[in-house]
Amino acid sequence: MLAGLLGVSVQQRLIANASRSHMSVRSLIQLCRKNQTEWITFQHFCFLKRQYVKSSSGLCQRAGPKQEPVASVLDDPDDSVVSQVQQIPALKPEPGTAVPSCDQAEPEAARAARLEARQWKELKVEYSDLPGIYARLSKIKLTALVVTTAAAGFAMAPVPFDPVTFLMASVGTCLSSCTANSINQYFEVPFDSNMNRTKNRPLVRGQISPLHAVSFALACGIPGVTLLTLGVNPLTGFLGALNIFLYTCCYTPLKRLSIANTWVGAVVGAIPPVMGWTAATGSLDPGALLLGAFLFSWQFPHFNALSWNLREDYSRGGYRMMSVTHPSLCKRVALRHSVGLIGLSALGPVLDVTTWTFPLVSLPINLYISYLAFRFYHNGDRQNARKLFFCSLWHLPMLLLLALTCKKRHVPQDEAAVAPSTPSLAL
Repeated sequence: MLAGLLGVSVQQRLIANASRSHMSVRSLIQLCRKNQTEWITFQHFCFLKRQYVKSSSGLCQRAGPKQEPVASVLDDPDDSVVSQVQQIPALKPEPGTAVPSCDQAEPEAARAARLEARQWKELKVEYSDLPGIYARLSKIKLTALVVTTAAAGFAMAPVPFDPVTFLMASVGTCLSSCTANSINQYFEVPFDSNMNRTKNRPLVRGQISPLHAVSFALACGIPGVTLLTLGVNPLTGFLGALNIFLYTCCYTPLKRLSIANTWVGAVVGAIPPVMGWTAATGSLDPGALLLGAFLFSWQFPHFNALSWNLREDYSRGGYRMMSVTHPSLCKRVALRHSVGLIGLSALGPVLDVTTWTFPLVSLPINLYISYLAFRFYHNGDRQNARKLFFCSLWHLPMLLLLALTCKKRHVPQDEAAVAPSTPSLAL
């Protein structure tokens, strides 16, 4: 009898609990359908599980590595890198605010504004800043070196000095060099932006537009070549135009294709003294080729030592330089051409360009640059490369100055014909 009463009471309680559970589940489903924005999703729990762990004093943030298993974190409550943080509030949006969806497409106006911000834009530049911009666009220091070597070739020519021709040749050579350097920077804007040495150039920074740079190049190149052709002689004008072509259409694209760009660039650097010689004489003589050979050989220790300390920059820019792709060849070529300067100096008196004192007085500086090139070849570190580069900066002006000092004086033919007859008349 007692067992029956207990069974009936337990059955009634179970039925009542089941009805209440059914009602609570149904009400929970209805609540979730009405307030979807207040859901606490599984992703929220995963985030809390990764960032926080339970401890006796509350919620604590652990600074362990992300890839550490969760089990090991939970099993190690005494970690020393646990810092107390405040408990975060419930993840509930403010009333009246819409929760953005991750799948929502970006508005067309915002996308256009973002793409426009990434495009190249020209900066506003004052007219007073244009001379400095033009100077950097034309690489004024390199242009000054080109004009100096052309002037040395003009001075070494065995003819009387003509100041008017010298001035026109210098101005024409300067304008031609400005043209070549400007077009070179126009082509290399995407690559210069990746190099620390060239990222501040005018076109990279947007100080002038590409059309402005090309217009400046044409404004220099056309008068420069015209002045060399009509004001000096056609041969010098042809060499000036050839140098612009070699620098812009051969050397510039080859920098990203082959290490042969260094030899092409050496030819470009060897042409200015030849232009100076032809401007004075109007002909291409062995003396002009000798001066060009001096510049050709000198550029290898100079540029190879420079590029050795800029290997990271050239690699980021995508340029195929000997120092990047063939480091051992870079050192050998620098040593080979440094020693070759000694032999070229000995050819000066042989070709009747200088006296026999020139090989002797130029021997110390040639030996010194060869010694530094040997140290660079034996131990190719940054310090030896820097020493060789700075030596090349004063070696070339000194070599040209010694050649000009030891220049062989040529007596004009009319004076040579009168000189033998003078003693007979005196007799």
